[in-house]
Amino acid sequence: MINSIEEFLDIGCGRCPLVGTPDCKVQIWQDEIVTLREIILKSELKEELKWSNPCYTFDGNNVLMLSALKNYAVIGFFKGTLLDDHHNLLESPGKNSQAVMRLTFTDTAVIQDQEQIILDYISQAIEIEKKGLKVEFKKEPEPIPEELESVFENDPALKSAFFELTPGRQRGYILHFSQAKQAKTRFARIEKCIPKIMEGKGFHDR
Repeated sequence: MINSIEEFLDIGCGRCPLVGTPDCKVQIWQDEIVTLREIILKSELKEELKWSNPCYTFDGNNVLMLSALKNYAVIGFFKGTLLDDHHNLLESPGKNSQAVMRLTFTDTAVIQDQEQIILDYISQAIEIEKKGLKVEFKKEPEPIPEELESVFENDPALKSAFFELTPGRQRGYILHFSQAKQAKTRFARIEKCIPKIMEGKGFHDR
């Protein structure tokens, strides 16, 4: 794992085998990442390293993350759904996302042209923290698949470990299991994830 923002920019996040190579996503989108970072640092946010990526906080609260994905550089707002998207640029990272919204970029010239717009979103995000606003997540949890209920009946320790996970991690597993169309596939997914659940990890945790 990397230990500084400088190391992130130099070799990448270190979370895949491509770290330190020209194929690393951070290297591919290096210019865009650097340009976005320069803009973010003009705000009141504090720069920190979290989850091997630059994370920007206000009064200790996570506000946004700067990262590189396969097809673009990204600013991800932790409470993005609370932002006023009057510029119509925010994107959801997935159909089940209830909080995070992101800005994606593939061109430094576009980033420079949109600097004031980016700073507007950041300013809004800071105001959200100053006001102590919270994202209201869906009250009703995702229904637990019958296959998972069946496994719980035969493995009380797994059931206990599952419900000790955070609601977000529980939901991540439930969505992963439920998206399989066939029961045998759902059982196979559950079986594969049991070790991580028993370790207290989420579906996307390493």
